[in-house]
Amino acid sequence: MDKNITLHDIKEQARKYCEPRDWDQFHSPKDLAIGMSTEASELLELFRFKSPAEIDAFFTDKHKKGEIEDELADVLYFVARFAQKYNIDLSTALARKMIKNKKKYPVSKAKGSNKKYT
Repeated sequence: MDKNITLHDIKEQARKYCEPRDWDQFHSPKDLAIGMSTEASELLELFRFKSPAEIDAFFTDKHKKGEIEDELADVLYFVARFAQKYNIDLSTALARKMIKNKKKYPVSKAKGSNKKYT
């Protein structure tokens, strides 16, 4: 299904969900950013104090994988809603950010390492 839906479609899903509920009043940039952070924290909590083996097992456990999918979807919802409400083109923003990242983390200095370099 990921191949069949656009970012625009996802943003529209968020809009169509929120507008009938009159939630624009609750969706300031601050509140949406808080929502993103809260949902990302809930995703992170699923992995807290788990070993790599336990985490690997989550993806073969239907219930646990469903929990992960739900939290990840919540993060995506807040990102989409923020972008939809404040007219942010996520494709363009991501492309621009990837150009910056390629300059900041060239393959010659970053390959195989997650460490900062100077």
